Amino acid sequence: MVKIPPIANLQNVSTKRMTTERHIKLGRQTALISFLLGTAIFGLYFLTSSFELLFLGYGFIALTGLINVGILISILVKASKDKDNRKKLFTTCGLMLLNIPVMLFYCWVAMILLNTMRITFTNSTQTTLTNINIIGCGGGQIDKLKIGESETVWVDITGDCSISIDYLSNGQKKEESVAGYVTNSMGQKMKYNIGGQNEEQF
Repeated sequence: MVKIPPIANLQNVSTKRMTTERHIKLGRQTALISFLLGTAIFGLYFLTSSFELLFLGYGFIALTGLINVGILISILVKASKDKDNRKKLFTTCGLMLLNIPVMLFYCWVAMILLNTMRITFTNSTQTTLTNINIIGCGGGQIDKLKIGESETVWVDITGDCSISIDYLSNGQKKEESVAGYVTNSMGQKMKYNIGGQNEEQF
């Protein structure tokens, strides 16, 4: 004769499964949302070098860190009690922890950007420019820029320094000031028109 499990036991199993699936779903959704929002903030900062986005990123890391730790602890507690679904719960924890190396990578790149001037030089003269030397800070060089051509140079900020350029135009050497003063953690993305109108820099 086949024994039928008591209805109460079936209800307990069903309830346990529901709460476990809820934990797994919450963990996965939290990991995905944290990754997508963090990547969006980092991407916008990379494109704009906006200090507002940098501070937003710091706040986001602190807030999502607390939320993720809370949910992670909740899942671990659930895993200690639910042997049947422990593997799935641990897998969810692993997925959430993957955001840590991603966050560290974004922070590392942000530190590089904070100490780098990303300057897009555009030849706004009516002649081809050659031997364009970026002087000051980490320096740099552009061999040639044709009329209207642009090139971006990453200039390392090596402490308190200024940035200027000299170049040859029709064989004549010319000099221009690009940024009067820059220092560590002052990295920006900027545009500079060689031989043309520019906004006052720093």
